[in-house]
Amino acid sequence: MIIDAVAQLGKLIFPKRLWHMPSEEKSIYLSFDDGPIPEVTPWVLEQLANYEAKASFFCIGENIKKHPEVFKKIITQGHRVGNHTYNHLNGWKTNNEVYIENTEKCENLIKSSSDQKLLFRPPYGKLKAKQAKRIAQSHQIVMWDILTLDYKPNICLHKRWDYIKKNTGPGSILVFHDSLKAEKNLKILLPNTLEYFSQAGYCFKSLP
Repeated sequence: MIIDAVAQLGKLIFPKRLWHMPSEEKSIYLSFDDGPIPEVTPWVLEQLANYEAKASFFCIGENIKKHPEVFKKIITQGHRVGNHTYNHLNGWKTNNEVYIENTEKCENLIKSSSDQKLLFRPPYGKLKAKQAKRIAQSHQIVMWDILTLDYKPNICLHKRWDYIKKNTGPGSILVFHDSLKAEKNLKILLPNTLEYFSQAGYCFKSLP
């Protein structure tokens, strides 16, 4: 397994962020960003249930507010939820106080429905040092080592699937997106991932 070069560099620069889980056993950690939405998230939950798989959903607060029933379904089915800001903000382009307030707005929505340990993933993976310092006081900042690129409309799915197969291993954190933008590619890459790695003896866990 070759860990993604960006993730490998990120682990060196930001060692306190979670890039990869311990790899003593054959477990994979699927994660989904940008939901919940009724058009895609329930389909994702069905696919996971087919394999008794657990996952982690990094939710946009605005979507939680619009679709509370979908958000509740994620929790009742035993999955983890995390904070992805209220409006999917790019930390590099956002004033620090505005970014923190936006994150806290999402946090308050999550805490009203779940008492899980707080997780945070920055949209676009972009976060200023001062933002990260504040957020890390209350959240585990979660990154990834496998980015599926399901949100890119023009990717070569054959090449991307080959990349996922070759680079995913014990402890890998994979990023998918339960969004309309990613739906077409997600509906190929997620079933492939669940089938291939379950056949290879892996189990799918949510983040702790």
